[in-house]
Amino acid sequence: MAESDDLDDLDGGEAPEASTAARKKSGLKNLLPTILKFAAIGLAAVIFIVTVSAITVNVVNRGGQSQTSTDPSSPYVGRLPPFSYFTDIGTITTSTRDAASHTVTVTMNIGFTQNDQSTASELSMRRLELRDFTRSFFARKYAAELRPENEERLKREIMEVLNTRFLDTGRVRIILFDRLDIMEVF
Repeated sequence: MAESDDLDDLDGGEAPEASTAARKKSGLKNLLPTILKFAAIGLAAVIFIVTVSAITVNVVNRGGQSQTSTDPSSPYVGRLPPFSYFTDIGTITTSTRDAASHTVTVTMNIGFTQNDQSTASELSMRRLELRDFTRSFFARKYAAELRPENEERLKREIMEVLNTRFLDTGRVRIILFDRLDIMEVF
């Protein structure tokens, strides 16, 4: 045992200082991976939070569609640009879906961007289809759905159908009713 103790002291007492310096270097070497590990965890957390926030905002906004709507009768709505109108649909009279018979008479004008000849020609070529669409659209509604307070919703529905099903290149910008009468038949 004494020999092994003598072999440990061969450096003459400098071994404890050398081992302390080695420990300090190894302490920094051990600290660096820990710091990098926490930095990576922090960076991953930030990326996760940003991703979740972006997805949440898109879901809440429904892909960026505006959730606000303005009342067209409001004095704060800007002026509408001048439109050209397609008026060849004429007056359509049909019955509603109600059990108690109601008759609807509608004269509808379709507004589109002024001097847009492609929309004008598309609407003219589909005049008979538009008359049939107007008749069937109002025949599928109940009299309660055709009240004056629902006119804006009806106009939006009609515009959506015209822009998606009827027109290829042109776009309807506004729908106006010259006449929308609902009469109960006795």
